[in-house]
Amino acid sequence: MEGRTALEYYVLDVFSNESYKGNPLSVVFTDGDLELEIYQNISKEFGYSETSFVYYSTKKKALKVRSFTPTGFEIDGAGHNLLGAVCGALLKGMPIFEEQNESERFVIMKHSPIPLTVSFDPVTSYPVVQMHQKSAVIKQEIPTYRIAVALGLKIEDLDVNAFVPTIVKTEVAHTMVPIKNSQLLDSCIPDNQLLIEISKEYNFEGFYCFAIADEGQEHIVETRFFNPIIGILEDPATGTAAGPLIGFLTQKKFTKSDKEYKILQGVKLKQASMIEVMNREEDILVGGSSIITMKGELYI
Repeated sequence: MEGRTALEYYVLDVFSNESYKGNPLSVVFTDGDLELEIYQNISKEFGYSETSFVYYSTKKKALKVRSFTPTGFEIDGAGHNLLGAVCGALLKGMPIFEEQNESERFVIMKHSPIPLTVSFDPVTSYPVVQMHQKSAVIKQEIPTYRIAVALGLKIEDLDVNAFVPTIVKTEVAHTMVPIKNSQLLDSCIPDNQLLIEISKEYNFEGFYCFAIADEGQEHIVETRFFNPIIGILEDPATGTAAGPLIGFLTQKKFTKSDKEYKILQGVKLKQASMIEVMNREEDILVGGSSIITMKGELYI
């Protein structure tokens, strides 16, 4: 490929220890910042919900990450796009924390430092990355009937305990949508145009629909995530929404602080993902592991 630059990439399945489960993410290793159009073209070519671009900044002494959707939208939040990027860099053997204190590890997402905790699974040796999101801020409630209609459900299908659809933000503002049970969750048929209208009207992105799990399950809730306003019709694992959800459930006294819970997502898409979350006094931890499923070179 004379005269063209080759960049190495991985495709990782995030929030999973198994290939072809979890949320696929392409991670492209660069030598520095690229032109905006190149980021957008590569992300469009991969077609995954997000593509992350990473390099180690000697100036900042940290891994720099930028993430784009196939429609060219740049993502701010720390979700599977960041977790997979960090796992990819670690699995590639990049010394991304060598110049940092162990107690103050971070990566830079776009321009902002995101604190992380990293451990290694004793069985698989895969990295387990926990992202530190800000504490959840509960914004406003949205009329139940608006969201019920947009999801192809009845109003009573969203009547769960004392929960009502509520915008909650840690990094990105998403709406938490209570659904009565996992059968109804499975039966949602979103009207993307209506969802986009609600997102614009209330100034948020993404609907995180959750159903409380039955007793004795490994996970506390099962979820589905719809975010058509940025081109994601359904996402199999959404770290930027898992943080707000555990914050919301804790503030509503449904879950406890300083206790780890698991969120199951992606079942409908046959890409089951397990997201580990914990609400703490000063922040929220969202974590999991990733596995490399493909690797190769692309050319610019």
